[in-house]
Amino acid sequence: MSKPDELLVDVATMVESGQSNQMSLTVVAGGAVITGRLAPEAVWRQRVSEVLTDSARLVEFAALFTATTRVEERPTHLHFHVARILQGTVGIPETGGMYRVSIADVSAWTMGDFSYSDH
Repeated sequence: MSKPDELLVDVATMVESGQSNQMSLTVVAGGAVITGRLAPEAVWRQRVSEVLTDSARLVEFAALFTATTRVEERPTHLHFHVARILQGTVGIPETGGMYRVSIADVSAWTMGDFSYSDH
């Protein structure tokens, strides 16, 4: 998308202002379908930092995610928590991941998350 969808920016703004991670969303970005729950950036960064801190090989990267973020008037990225990339009938990773997607790269979206089945 050359210009971010203002309605999607409004959704991201509400998530940021409410500090909630309950908004389910599915987006298409760069040909990938990503489905999951949106989280405020601060919550997302904290969770990523915790995961990195628990890794002996990656612990030095944890501080990057706890650094103070600059406050922007309007969000430029979506921060997915418990998200999956859908590939056929499979969601990757199975347990859900943490994804950051530029709103400008979203070519399509819908409210809610898609279910998938391996049956």
